[in-house]
Amino acid sequence: MHHLLKTFACLLLLLPVHVLADFDHGEWDRLLREHVRVQGGGIATQVDYSGMAADRAVLKAYLAEVAMVPRSTFDSWSTSAQLAFLINVYNACTVDVILEEYPDIDSIRDIGFLFSSAWNQKFASLFGEPVTLDEIEHDMIRGWGRYQEPRIHFAVNCAAIGCPALRAEAYVSDRLEMQLEDSTKLFLSDRSRNYYDNGRMYISSIFDWYEEDFEQSWGGIDSVAEFLARYAAELEVDVGTAKQLRTGDIRIRHLRYDWSLNDTR
Repeated sequence: MHHLLKTFACLLLLLPVHVLADFDHGEWDRLLREHVRVQGGGIATQVDYSGMAADRAVLKAYLAEVAMVPRSTFDSWSTSAQLAFLINVYNACTVDVILEEYPDIDSIRDIGFLFSSAWNQKFASLFGEPVTLDEIEHDMIRGWGRYQEPRIHFAVNCAAIGCPALRAEAYVSDRLEMQLEDSTKLFLSDRSRNYYDNGRMYISSIFDWYEEDFEQSWGGIDSVAEFLARYAAELEVDVGTAKQLRTGDIRIRHLRYDWSLNDTR
């Protein structure tokens, strides 16, 4: 019996890490910790793309390992492990897309042309197929219908100043709930992107573009206004204003999005 257990243990050591459990995002985590600069207690971050460029071999190795994960293995993971994986892959691919053009780039929108933007070019590989950023976010994270998680909009990063901060650590399955909640609270605490003034709520255009994702009964919430009311403390609105938000009595306006590159330079 002891011999059989020992043999089984040896076989486990020979298996790829992604077969044993969920994926190891350690290399991506190290890159983020080294090259993401946190500002304002975390409400915003800047990316040291020069540093990322120097470490691009590590990023490429991480994306190559990602590309080796079979869909069957991915489907065997927990929902939180799947979602953490897809968020990390999206963010890592976005950084890699920027590095393709860096330093001769001021915005991710400078990449590509009218009918082939950075989001619909097949820069990455996943589950044995070339994929676009749009396919990862819209077809998989949002489109599969298995996650139903509006807070992903404060986790996936589009390399723009107007976008919620790129977190200075990788998302991981056992802390995903805490990380999503924290990223959401930090973004809503940023008065340059979300604020209440003179009877109106001014919020990021993210809530306009993805309004439907906040209407799917996540946490019993069926509207952007109800979602905002949930985070009244972060938005610095009082109880009365939060109640008016829930009942739809506060006018909402969407702010202009800043597409400038979230660079340290």
